[in-house]
Amino acid sequence: MTRRVTPEEAKDLIDKEGWVYVDVRSVGEFQAGHATGAYNVPLNLIGKGGVTPNEKFLAAMDKVFPRDAKLIVACQAGGRSARAAAQLEGAGFTNVADLSAGFEGKVDAATRQVSEPGWRRKNLPVSQDSEPGKTWEGIEARLADAK
Repeated sequence: MTRRVTPEEAKDLIDKEGWVYVDVRSVGEFQAGHATGAYNVPLNLIGKGGVTPNEKFLAAMDKVFPRDAKLIVACQAGGRSARAAAQLEGAGFTNVADLSAGFEGKVDAATRQVSEPGWRRKNLPVSQDSEPGKTWEGIEARLADAK
Protein backbone atom coordinates (compact mmCIF):
# COMPACT_ATOMS: atom_id res chain seq x y z
CA MET A 1 0.00 0.00 0.00
CA THR A 2 1.33 3.41 -0.99
CA ARG A 3 2.34 5.80 1.74
CA ARG A 4 0.24 8.98 1.58
CA VAL A 5 1.58 12.29 2.90
CA THR A 6 0.24 15.78 3.50
CA PRO A 7 1.93 18.81 1.95
CA GLU A 8 3.61 19.62 5.28
CA GLU A 9 4.87 16.04 5.67
CA ALA A 10 6.17 16.13 2.08
CA LYS A 11 8.05 19.39 2.71
CA ASP A 12 9.62 17.89 5.86
CA LEU A 13 10.70 14.76 3.98
CA ILE A 14 12.25 16.89 1.24
CA ASP A 15 14.05 19.23 3.65
CA LYS A 16 15.18 16.73 6.28
CA GLU A 17 15.50 13.37 4.53
CA GLY A 18 16.36 14.17 0.91
CA TRP A 19 13.10 13.07 -0.72
CA VAL A 20 12.44 14.38 -4.24
CA TYR A 21 9.18 15.92 -5.53
CA VAL A 22 8.09 14.35 -8.83
CA ASP A 23 5.24 16.23 -10.51
CA VAL A 24 3.25 13.92 -12.79
CA ARG A 25 0.98 16.66 -14.18
CA SER A 26 1.09 17.74 -17.82
CA VAL A 27 3.89 19.95 -19.10
CA GLY A 28 1.53 22.94 -19.28
CA GLU A 29 0.33 22.48 -15.70
CA PHE A 30 3.94 22.15 -14.52
CA GLN A 31 5.05 25.28 -16.42
CA ALA A 32 2.20 27.30 -14.86
CA GLY A 33 3.66 26.62 -11.40
CA HIS A 34 5.11 23.72 -9.44
CA ALA A 35 6.86 22.90 -6.19
CA THR A 36 10.30 24.51 -6.21
CA GLY A 37 12.92 21.94 -7.26
CA ALA A 38 10.37 19.47 -8.67
CA TYR A 39 10.95 17.12 -11.58
CA ASN A 40 8.24 16.88 -14.26
CA VAL A 41 7.53 13.37 -15.51
CA PRO A 42 3.95 13.50 -16.84
CA LEU A 43 1.77 10.44 -16.38
CA ASN A 44 -0.30 11.60 -19.38
CA LEU A 45 0.57 13.67 -22.42
CA ILE A 46 -1.68 16.23 -24.07
CA GLY A 47 -1.49 16.46 -27.85
CA LYS A 48 -3.61 16.91 -30.94
CA GLY A 49 -5.41 13.66 -30.17
CA GLY A 50 -6.25 14.74 -26.63
CA VAL A 51 -4.93 13.16 -23.44
CA THR A 52 -3.01 9.91 -23.83
CA PRO A 53 -0.95 7.84 -21.39
CA ASN A 54 2.75 8.69 -21.42
CA GLU A 55 4.26 5.45 -22.70
CA LYS A 56 7.70 6.67 -21.58
CA PHE A 57 6.70 7.32 -17.94
CA LEU A 58 8.37 4.28 -16.35
CA ALA A 59 11.40 4.39 -18.68
CA ALA A 60 11.91 8.05 -17.77
CA MET A 61 11.62 7.35 -14.05
CA ASP A 62 14.14 4.51 -14.41
CA LYS A 63 16.50 6.79 -16.34
CA VAL A 64 16.42 9.59 -13.75
CA PHE A 65 16.04 7.75 -10.43
CA PRO A 66 17.42 4.57 -8.88
CA ARG A 67 14.76 2.13 -7.68
CA ASP A 68 15.47 3.03 -4.04
CA ALA A 69 15.18 6.82 -4.56
CA LYS A 70 12.93 8.60 -2.07
CA LEU A 71 10.12 9.93 -4.28
CA ILE A 72 7.11 12.08 -3.45
CA VAL A 73 4.72 11.79 -6.38
CA ALA A 74 2.22 14.61 -6.89
CA CYS A 75 -0.35 15.86 -9.38
CA GLN A 76 -3.11 18.48 -9.27
CA ALA A 77 -5.49 16.92 -6.73
CA GLY A 78 -4.26 13.40 -5.98
CA GLY A 79 -5.79 11.14 -8.66
CA ARG A 80 -2.96 10.85 -11.17
CA SER A 81 -0.32 10.69 -8.45
CA ALA A 82 -2.04 7.70 -6.81
CA ARG A 83 -1.98 5.89 -10.19
CA ALA A 84 1.65 6.91 -10.79
CA ALA A 85 2.71 5.73 -7.32
CA ALA A 86 1.04 2.35 -7.92
CA GLN A 87 2.84 2.00 -11.27
CA LEU A 88 6.18 2.89 -9.69
CA GLU A 89 5.74 0.42 -6.85
CA GLY A 90 4.65 -2.24 -9.34
CA ALA A 91 7.87 -1.58 -11.29
CA GLY A 92 10.02 -2.09 -8.19
CA PHE A 93 10.49 1.42 -6.77
CA THR A 94 10.70 0.97 -3.00
CA ASN A 95 10.38 4.46 -1.45
CA VAL A 96 7.31 6.09 -2.96
CA ALA A 97 4.95 8.50 -1.21
CA ASP A 98 1.81 10.00 -2.73
CA LEU A 99 1.08 13.67 -1.98
CA SER A 100 -2.57 12.98 -1.22
CA ALA A 101 -3.87 16.53 -1.77
CA GLY A 102 -1.68 17.22 -4.78
CA PHE A 103 -0.41 20.64 -5.83
CA GLU A 104 -3.75 22.50 -5.62
CA GLY A 105 -5.84 20.32 -3.33
CA LYS A 106 -8.63 17.78 -3.24
CA VAL A 107 -12.00 19.11 -4.34
CA ASP A 108 -15.27 17.80 -2.89
CA ALA A 109 -17.36 16.58 -5.85
CA ALA A 110 -20.66 17.69 -4.34
CA THR A 111 -19.69 21.19 -3.18
CA ARG A 112 -16.83 21.86 -5.63
CA GLN A 113 -14.94 23.33 -2.66
CA VAL A 114 -11.37 22.43 -1.71
CA SER A 115 -11.72 19.81 0.99
CA GLU A 116 -7.98 19.26 1.54
CA PRO A 117 -5.54 22.06 0.60
CA GLY A 118 -2.58 21.04 -1.54
CA TRP A 119 1.04 22.21 -1.75
CA ARG A 120 0.33 25.66 -3.24
CA ARG A 121 -2.66 26.40 -0.98
CA LYS A 122 -0.47 25.58 2.03
CA ASN A 123 1.89 28.37 0.86
CA LEU A 124 4.82 26.03 0.35
CA PRO A 125 7.58 27.05 -2.12
CA VAL A 126 6.31 27.38 -5.70
CA SER A 127 8.20 28.29 -8.87
CA GLN A 128 7.69 28.60 -12.61
CA ASP A 129 11.40 28.11 -13.25
CA SER A 130 13.07 24.73 -13.52
CA GLU A 131 16.49 23.30 -14.18
CA PRO A 132 16.61 21.83 -17.73
CA GLY A 133 17.35 18.34 -16.41
CA LYS A 134 14.16 18.41 -14.35
CA THR A 135 11.74 19.35 -17.14
CA TRP A 136 9.96 16.74 -19.28
CA GLU A 137 11.77 18.11 -22.34
CA GLY A 138 15.15 17.58 -20.65
CA ILE A 139 14.25 14.16 -19.30
CA GLU A 140 12.84 13.03 -22.65
CA ALA A 141 16.09 14.17 -24.34
CA ARG A 142 18.05 11.95 -21.95
CA LEU A 143 15.88 9.00 -22.98
CA ALA A 144 16.56 9.73 -26.66
CA ASP A 145 20.33 9.98 -26.00
CA ALA A 146 20.26 6.50 -24.43
CA LYS A 147 19.06 4.88 -27.67
